[in-house]
Amino acid sequence: MTAFWEEKTLEQMTRDEWESLCDGCARCCLHKLEDIDTGDHYYTAVACRLLDTKTCRCRDYPGRKAQVQDCLVLTPADTRQFAWLPLSCAYRRIAEHRSLDWWHPLVSGDPDTVHQAGISVRGHTLSEADIDPDDLQEHIIHWIDF
Repeated sequence: MTAFWEEKTLEQMTRDEWESLCDGCARCCLHKLEDIDTGDHYYTAVACRLLDTKTCRCRDYPGRKAQVQDCLVLTPADTRQFAWLPLSCAYRRIAEHRSLDWWHPLVSGDPDTVHQAGISVRGHTLSEADIDPDDLQEHIIHWIDF
């Protein structure tokens, strides 16, 4: 039997299938900077205030956009435009016709493999409450590949 992500496009997926693609890495919950001259994106170690850093899940997923106005909500129509998503992101991988990696929970059957493989941000973040927004550049990280 073929897995749904191998036979469907992002646009063809049900809401549940779409949501299950999230591997729980929480990399998208880190503050990002964009160089306006080059268009290059940079991730920081500073996490959104709604991120539960132990579980790498949003504390208010349904209401996140109301609480964090610049929170980006991914949709199948938008994903191909999000070059800022890390190469490991399932949404980006599927959009680029690449398979999911071994550690993805849909492949491994275990939601902890994303953490065991060192893909998640667990143990690598600072709270945005502790950082001056003007100092984000001081917290740029280089362990996330674009």
